[in-house]
Amino acid sequence: QVQLVESGGGLVQAGTSLRPSCAASGRTFSNYAMGWFRQAPGKEREFVATISWNGANIGYADSVKGRFTISRDNAKNTVYLQMNSLKPEDTAVYYCSAAPNTWLLRSGTVGYWGQGTQVTVSS
Repeated sequence: QVQLVESGGGLVQAGTSLRPSCAASGRTFSNYAMGWFRQAPGKEREFVATISWNGANIGYADSVKGRFTISRDNAKNTVYLQMNSLKPEDTAVYYCSAAPNTWLLRSGTVGYWGQGTQVTVSS
C-alpha cells in the first residue's frame, strides 16, 4: 500500500503561482512513477503531469505545458507541482497519483490516489 497526502492548494488570483505537494508513505516511494490529475466541477478527471521514478521521464498535458513543472524528492518521499501563470480554468481538485510507470499513469491506470487538494483561481 502507498498512502498519498496532498497539501498546498488554495485560493489565488489569476497570473499568480501555487506549489501543491504530495507526501507518500508505505511502500518504497522511488519504485513508482508519480503524477497529478485534476477534476473541475461537472467535468471528468484529467491528466496533468507525470514524472518517472528517477525524474528522467516527464510529461504534461498540453493545457499546462510551459506553465506547470512537476518534480520529486525521493529522499523526502514527496512530489511537487509548481503551477505558474494560473488561469481561472485551472480551478479544480488536484489529485496526486502513483503507478508502476509513467505510461500507465498517463493512461489513467493508477494504483494509488490521494484525497485531493482544492485549487481555485479567481479572475
